[in-house]
Amino acid sequence: MVPVVEAVPNFSEGRDPGFVSEVARRFSRTGCEVLHTTSDPDHNRSVVTVVGPPEAVEDGAVEAARFAHRHIDLRAHRGVHPRIGALDVLPFVPLAGMDMSQAAKMARRAGGRISRLGVPVYLYGMASRPPGRGLASIRRGGFEALVAEEPTGRPPADFPGVDENGKPAHLFAHPTAGGACVGARRVLLAWNVDVEGVSLEEAGKVASGIRESGGGFRGLRALALFLPGQGRTQISMSLETPDETGPMEVFAAIESGVERLGGRVVGTEVVGMAPDAITSVVAGAMAIRDWSTDRILSRRVAAYVGTDPMA
Repeated sequence: MVPVVEAVPNFSEGRDPGFVSEVARRFSRTGCEVLHTTSDPDHNRSVVTVVGPPEAVEDGAVEAARFAHRHIDLRAHRGVHPRIGALDVLPFVPLAGMDMSQAAKMARRAGGRISRLGVPVYLYGMASRPPGRGLASIRRGGFEALVAEEPTGRPPADFPGVDENGKPAHLFAHPTAGGACVGARRVLLAWNVDVEGVSLEEAGKVASGIRESGGGFRGLRALALFLPGQGRTQISMSLETPDETGPMEVFAAIESGVERLGGRVVGTEVVGMAPDAITSVVAGAMAIRDWSTDRILSRRVAAYVGTDPMA
């Protein structure tokens, strides 16, 4: 079987439709299949999901990074989502014919190539040394905190950027493109639950109670955001263990917490592709917008492998 890997790059640009179209084109040009793109103007963020052979995906990611670093100036970027870079996050996810150790090596290699563009790379997930570094610890304070560091020194020892040889880079942040978080991880669920009738502060208390760091669900990261352009409050989440922590359990806890405060849940958005835990029944129960079974990652990967003449 030809190895298949997924990449889900997150870019700090969600208001220019031409940007995400060009990123998708660059991935397609290297031989990847673009499964999904999404952009949000209030987050000011775009997420692109691609699959393909490791070499094609890695080359596409480097080309997309090059484009993002040239076209995004974080000094002028405003959005509600935490970020440190133009190419903010780049995870590699092994899907078929490869394991996590191979995905981690791929992430380190891609990180070295991206660092040669002049942008420091911060490894996370299974690609970091030691494995398991979280995104939150790297992105704390955002781009503004990163560029405030002394530019002539080296990055903190526990957050090394890497050059093409895997050695620490000399910059804390590129002055306009920031830094890039590159990692390897398992399939996760990125989703936002919209709520109304509660304040942002109250929604934040619900988010704090359900996330793992607050004693809530294992593998869940959550924060409350208000989208001013859309007039919506949402609990924005990443569920890193959807095969162990049921999304419906999390959704029910949000519903219960919001209703106790006098509010209600009004809908759900899945960002990118969905794991098998999101069945049509679950999608209906959570009122997922624009739902289709084509959003289930395993179905699309099976179709991709089945149509690959080299498989």
